[in-house]
Amino acid sequence: MSQFKRVTIVGPLAPPAGGMANQTKKLAEFLRAENIIVDVIRTNPEYKPAFIGKLPVIRALFRLVSYKLTLMKRLKNTDVIHIMANSGWSWHLFAAPAIFFGRLYNKPVVLNYRGGYAADFFSESWFWVDLTLKKSQVIVVPSIFLQEVFDDFDKSAVVIPNVLDKELFFQATNEQKNENAPHLIVTRNLEAIYDVATTVKAFALVIKEFPEARLSIAGTGPEKQALTMLIAELKLNDSVFFTGRLCPEEMAKLYQQADVMLNASTVDNTPNSIIEALACATPVVSTDAGGIPKLVKHRQDALLVNIADHQKMADAALEILKNPTLQQTLVNNGLQTIKKFYWANVWLKLKACYDEAIINNRKK
Repeated sequence: MSQFKRVTIVGPLAPPAGGMANQTKKLAEFLRAENIIVDVIRTNPEYKPAFIGKLPVIRALFRLVSYKLTLMKRLKNTDVIHIMANSGWSWHLFAAPAIFFGRLYNKPVVLNYRGGYAADFFSESWFWVDLTLKKSQVIVVPSIFLQEVFDDFDKSAVVIPNVLDKELFFQATNEQKNENAPHLIVTRNLEAIYDVATTVKAFALVIKEFPEARLSIAGTGPEKQALTMLIAELKLNDSVFFTGRLCPEEMAKLYQQADVMLNASTVDNTPNSIIEALACATPVVSTDAGGIPKLVKHRQDALLVNIADHQKMADAALEILKNPTLQQTLVNNGLQTIKKFYWANVWLKLKACYDEAIINNRKK
């Protein structure tokens, strides 16, 4: 029998949408379905009054003070604290204070660390990170890739995959697709680390062999203007479309309608976009950045190419489009790969970690 009834999750929520925000929301929903009382403390709450959000320095101080007061008030009444943590300033401003107050109130802390920059961040800031990590009872990571990073710093971490909503992301059987007009998609934010420009350049080669092909780019971000100029330069204005930010339901529909998903990230861990694409039976072409080769295997459940190699990315996409046997192999294997991300499997591991955190906390 579980030793906990109340869990407090510390992490971001949409808006803005993002991988960690979506995982925070889904984790809370699934835990509540297990009759767990869940409190979510947002690390990115909306500014009240709203005008504070327009004052750059003041808004940061306002949010930080408000956040710490919330931690002081609400972490007293919980059985387990589950902290969604990331690298850089996010660690120092949000994860570290939550761990500190957890220890102050003698509450078991489960640190859920994610992010492709972990190794660099640890190398630069390990003294301070280690001081904080020692105050958490269990470290959880979503991938073997991050587990190995922690191993390099002599820290033990448990792999618990990101949770996938199988009621939302699934293989659709009623989608009609046109073999002569393939639909390629990109589902990453328009930021430099996701290198959407490489996918656009790859698409420019694909369309030479499939003149009716189209590319949908789902996401927002600072690279949009540069991407718009690149699309115009390559004369792809009639074939490339920005969908803007999509809600999870819209994103699932986009995957189900697509023929190939392209991912050109230069830094990554275990991208939800790849997991969601596989769940929707959408073949994936991705770079081999970071932890991606630990998530999928080349020619088994995805095709992997080198970072910034648009020629190889185009070649891989064309091979999928022209080879139904390969396409079906990737789909079938991908549907097997994502089973470990279903809640029933995730919950067994997470529940054990919560119990372990409680036991470890009692020993101190």
